[in-house]
Amino acid sequence: MPEERTMTFATFLDIIERKVEANGVFYIQQQNSNLINHFSELLNDVESDITWASEAFGKMPDAVNFWMGEERAVTSLHKDPYENLYCVISGSKTFTLIPPTDRPFIPYKTYQAALYHEDQETRQWEVVEDHLTGLVPWIPVDPLKPDLELYPEYKHAGPITVTVNAGELLYLPSLWFHHVSQSHGCIAVNYWYDMEYDIKYNYFNLLDSLFSSPTSVEKERLCCVEGEATEDGDVTGS
Repeated sequence: MPEERTMTFATFLDIIERKVEANGVFYIQQQNSNLINHFSELLNDVESDITWASEAFGKMPDAVNFWMGEERAVTSLHKDPYENLYCVISGSKTFTLIPPTDRPFIPYKTYQAALYHEDQETRQWEVVEDHLTGLVPWIPVDPLKPDLELYPEYKHAGPITVTVNAGELLYLPSLWFHHVSQSHGCIAVNYWYDMEYDIKYNYFNLLDSLFSSPTSVEKERLCCVEGEATEDGDVTGS
């Protein structure tokens, strides 16, 4: 997880516009309906919901989020339990999308939670394990440059790349895997509508349960941990 900081919006803009130096990748990305809770001054500039979406889903959005950051801010592959209406206001966002039916090819596992932390004396970044949170689900494959030797099943996935420009909206269905990158200073607002826990959800859970066991490569890695690797790469163990 990223390190969270509190600062004025003016300070954040100075960092984005490179008027001041800052160590790190800065991105406004709290997913707690932050447009309403933290940026209420902007509410007059955007709609509180997407009318046709609210009618189609039969409900109002659970959250309305404001996003802004630099081009180095990249969101790793993940999925959300929301119907997502993503509106780009300035700049562009590029989504790599993978349908939930490709779950058998996605290495979706649990890992020890951790946080990035900047040492204030050395200005170096470190990864600190978060044992209070425990294990969290995460997808280790990078869809832009997948390691097919480590994750061979991923070659069967069918990613779709979509670039959303200013003034455009993307409907991202619930449970679709997505990786996101952006242009520098991109501004966006998205509307999260709670998904229906219907046959689509049940089908995804069926796939998830069937393909949650370690892959052949991961099993080999587990054997390496339990055994002892020799200089020529062979594995011995008890």
